[in-house]
Parts: sequence; structure tokens; C-alpha cells
Amino acid sequence: MKERLRKLVCTLAAASMVMGALTGCGGKEETAQATESKNLTAEEVIKIAAESGQVGNWGLGNEYEVMALLSKYDLPTDFLSQDFTMDGFDDNSILLASAMTYNELGLVQNDYDGGYGYGDEIGVIDMNDEGVAMLEDNIFCTKTFAQENPETVAAFLYASFKGWKYAVENPEEAAEICYEYGSSVSPEHQKYMATEVAKLISTNTKGESVSDIGYMDEEAMQQTLDIAKQYVSLDDAAANEAFQALTLDDIRDTSFYDAAVASDGTFNVEKKEVSIQLKWLPDAQFMGYYVALDKGYYEEVGFENVDIVSGGGDIAETTAVNNGTVDFGVTWETNLASADASGMDLVEIAQIFQKSGLVLVYKPENF
Repeated sequence: MKERLRKLVCTLAAASMVMGALTGCGGKEETAQATESKNLTAEEVIKIAAESGQVGNWGLGNEYEVMALLSKYDLPTDFLSQDFTMDGFDDNSILLASAMTYNELGLVQNDYDGGYGYGDEIGVIDMNDEGVAMLEDNIFCTKTFAQENPETVAAFLYASFKGWKYAVENPEEAAEICYEYGSSVSPEHQKYMATEVAKLISTNTKGESVSDIGYMDEEAMQQTLDIAKQYVSLDDAAANEAFQALTLDDIRDTSFYDAAVASDGTFNVEKKEVSIQLKWLPDAQFMGYYVALDKGYYEEVGFENVDIVSGGGDIAETTAVNNGTVDFGVTWETNLASADASGMDLVEIAQIFQKSGLVLVYKPENF
């Protein structure tokens, strides 16, 4: 029964998979502690796992960071296909397994239902510390929608930022709110997720504190785009060429963020009912939006209804926004850039996650 629960919780909580992000549990200090017993550096662990062909990742956008990490150490960029559980890590078929700090890492460490209960015995290699971090969850819409509804876009950001700020400061309450809105994970794992997601919002790729919710850090965004250009290969030749030519100014617009931050909360919204498409099922990965809805922040800026649409399955957030099914969406910079290169009309208007949530985990005794 516990085996089935592990697989169910891992699969449902894999918001990070759809693509997918946090690092507070995977910093340099932890990495050093994890390798201290055998005096192995992170580089040595990576090389041993890579040379034995036992580095795992599920793909869907997270693989580019793994490939960049392997390239950093002059290793082949091949990796094992990892499913949406941590069973491969558990049974040692994957020596160095991918995990999102706010999801799979918690399942590996904790012993609540669905957890593997390894505690602090595992080693953690952090993509931010390794210099190969790629940014994850942002807010986007179409360029056309933004141009035609500037007050609506700024108001939505203002209220969403307010929700995220409250969630970061009150993660346990935010977790409870997410659970009430139909969370896909257990209450215990939800609380863990909320605490870890809060770290993604408030810390950047360099480990520095970030106080401005939604800030679009040019250096981090450029690094994400540069890594994507190195490893993303689109099927269509013309799209691939367009992707390589993209600049940050092609895929982001900071003016709506600036308007939201500068506002006193008074807006004349052009559209009173809006919707946002999530990347996955309801959970703390998206807690800022649920908090904003629950606390009435969207209503305060002039919206009569805000519909938070669950993702998952065959739902592609970029397509849903581009074709007008929803007004806003949550995606990753790489996904948005790929979509625009393929002919879509999307623009990032805020960067919610300020650093990568991807880590690689291992058992020190295996090295």
C-alpha cells in the first residue's frame, strides 16, 4: 500500500514535471556536508555517476540543466529516463537522480505517506550553485492581449504579487488554502512544498535575498536563454533558426511589471473576468494565485471573477494562452521562447521563481 502511495504522491505532486523549481534545501553547505564523509566533491560524484551511465532526468525541459552540468565537466550529455517517482533512486538503479526541491526532494527526505524517509543521509547537488540554473515559473500572456488590455495586465500582476507576498510570509496558511482549493497532494507534503516554494520566490540564483516579487533579473534570464539555445533543438528548421536569433527583448516586457509595482492598487481594468492556466494540478507551486483569490486581492483591483485553471495531462499552457482559451498562463522561459520561435505571440510579464528548483540527489554510500 505504501508503495502505491509513494508513486501516487510523486506523480500528482510533479508540478515540476510539466515542463516544473527551489534550492533552499540544496545549497553549497549541504553539498559539502553530504560529500564530506568520503571527501568527494560534487564534481567527483557527477563524474562517477555519469561514467557509469546512471544520471537520471525525466526530460520535459529540466534536462537542459542536466546537460549543461555534464558539459561543464566535459562529460557526455546522455542521461537515463527517470519516471515521475523516486523509485530509481530508492532501488539504486539511478545513482544521481533529478528532484525538485519543493517536491521530490521532500518525498525522498520525509517519512510521511508517500515519502521514502531518507532524512539528511542523502547528498544534494544544486543547479544554482553549479552555475547552470534555468528559470522556471513566470507569468505570461499574448503580446496582443497586453497591448489591448494594459490596465488589466498590470492589475492582475499587482494582485498576484500581493498573493505571493502573503504566501511567502505565511507558507503554512498558504498550504492550507491550496489544500482547500483541491490540492493534489497530502496536507503534510503541501506544507513542505509551500515552505520550499517560498524560498524560490525570495532567493535568486546567487543565493541573495529578493524582495521584489515578480522581478525579471536580466542576468538570470539571459543565462536561461543561453543554455536553452545550446541544447534546445526544434523540429522545424525555420523555428530552430528563429529560436537561435531570439533576444530577451523578444520574449519579455518589463513595462507591466513596472506599472504594477508603481501602482497604489487603483486600476481601470478593461476586462473584469480573466483566467490563468497553471502548468499542473493545484498545489503550493501556485500558492500565490490561490492566496490572491482567497483573500480577495483580485476583487480589490477590479476583477469580478478570476478563474485559476488546472494543468496536467495534454494541456499545454502556451497553446491555451496563444489561442485565447485563457488570458494568462504559468510557464518557463524556455517554453515561451520555443513557442514564440514556432510562431506564437507570447510575452513574459513577470518572473515568479527567481532561481532553479532542480537538484540532483544521491546516496553517499554508493560512491
